[in-house]
Amino acid sequence: MTSVRAAAAGVTSRRRSRRKTSLIAHGEPMVWLSGGALALAMGMIAALVLGVLALGGSTFWPRAVRVWRTVDGGAYMGELARAETREEDGAESTRFLVRIGNRELTGVPYRWIEADEIASVESPEWALVVERRSWNRFYGTPSAFRVDGEVVTEDPGEAWRLFRGLEDEARARFERVRDMEEHEVGRINARLEDERLRLRGVELDRGKDSAEWRAAHGEYLQVEAEVTQAFQAVSKRIAAERAENERSELVFETGDELQVPMAVASIVRAYPANQLGLLDKVGVYFSRWVEFLLDDPRDANTDGGVFPAIVGTVSMTMIMSLIVVPFGVLAALYVREYARQGVVISVIRIAVNNLAGVPSIVFGVFGLGFFCYIVGGSIDALFYREALPDPTFGKRGLLWASLTLALLTLPVVIVATEEALAAVPSSMREGSYACGATKWQTIRRIVLPRAAPGIMTGMILAIARGAGEVAPLMLVGAIKFTPSLPVDLTAPFVHPSRSFMHLGYHIFDLGFQSPDSEAAKPMIFTTTLLLILIVVLLNSIAFWIRGRLRRKIRGVHV
Repeated sequence: MTSVRAAAAGVTSRRRSRRKTSLIAHGEPMVWLSGGALALAMGMIAALVLGVLALGGSTFWPRAVRVWRTVDGGAYMGELARAETREEDGAESTRFLVRIGNRELTGVPYRWIEADEIASVESPEWALVVERRSWNRFYGTPSAFRVDGEVVTEDPGEAWRLFRGLEDEARARFERVRDMEEHEVGRINARLEDERLRLRGVELDRGKDSAEWRAAHGEYLQVEAEVTQAFQAVSKRIAAERAENERSELVFETGDELQVPMAVASIVRAYPANQLGLLDKVGVYFSRWVEFLLDDPRDANTDGGVFPAIVGTVSMTMIMSLIVVPFGVLAALYVREYARQGVVISVIRIAVNNLAGVPSIVFGVFGLGFFCYIVGGSIDALFYREALPDPTFGKRGLLWASLTLALLTLPVVIVATEEALAAVPSSMREGSYACGATKWQTIRRIVLPRAAPGIMTGMILAIARGAGEVAPLMLVGAIKFTPSLPVDLTAPFVHPSRSFMHLGYHIFDLGFQSPDSEAAKPMIFTTTLLLILIVVLLNSIAFWIRGRLRRKIRGVHV
């Protein structure tokens, strides 16, 4: 009986002790705190991504066109950009931001209209949104169609039908003209420039009084005559195509009843906004996306596409990765596997960690001074003397931008690789040595394969940081616009001395250097969305490779 009471008393005391134990002792508050911090961080990231996705994804959706008539007799045709409600003197007032386009006529593509100034709002049946090769968007109704200055029809529907019938032919002629200007004229100029540089090289080596120079000069004059003849032939073909394109004009009537003629070939895209069904809107939406991804920018980068920036971003990131990963892995291998641990290695590790905290603009200044001016200038002096004083490598270019960002991301790869090497058990190394393997055989066959997922993690972090950097690129490679790509189908296919466009710099240019911030704002969000998607795609490929390596290692262990 006594033992039963003692047992009961012990159980009761244990229950009381459990009730008196605080939640902190069990770690419950830390679970909620850490979980809440994770939820907050994920919520912030999701809000940012969803905001960019919503604003960037809706940029190309076609909107209805209205005519706002004001009490003072004004008429403004365009698309509603946004509305704002504000409070003034205790009363709420609403105003509307209307994209009126027609910049060559109005001087401003956007206009604020107060709600109390609006007399009426109309939706013209034949209101057209016209996207042009210059001057950005135009809004108007077709009032006539002219060929060789003669009016063919003044009916809006018939004028639209005639325009649609000639639209593809005019666009094809414009593309032929652009192809001739970029490729045929480019090849002609390149041939003449190559011959001039060859003559300049003979002059530097032999002098103008030498027989070699006189022979080279005669060849240069012959090439110059051939080039001039070829250029004249191409110019005639270009003039003929342009003259044919200028024959047909679509005449528009603006909201304030101005008559504006416009050549059919100058129109990139036009559609009757108030007549579009759902499928028509989807077609316009995706055609704008195709243009954005595959065409060149126009109108100070506020319209058109970003294909050169996509090529430049991906090329620079890939070359940077090919440079930084081998050097980072070799440096980490020496520090972890070969070097004797001591004060010197500790100082090196501290220096690497401090290097990761240096502002990126400092790397840009270093890249400009060392890579562009010193290394590039030396290359020009040794191999491109005939082109001086015009620099070939002694200027901003793809190679120097890739090397600068490789230096910027090198600490990330070194630290990640060293941690991956340290995670390989020492017993594996000792077992390899016991079987008679050398140091390098052990590293190559045992250590590196098991550290490969960690090395890929470092590369992923390097890609994520390097692809989004802008400040160094402003100094060592990226420019506002360039007609030539750093990677193309002409030998040697990769042109390391060329400057390039970059999506990050493109966003900076649109946001802070654009002459029309409102027109550039939609492109900012769309380009930001595209940059995020490219970084995610590159990282996804690296994640996939890392996953395969991990599965392969697990299979070896099994």
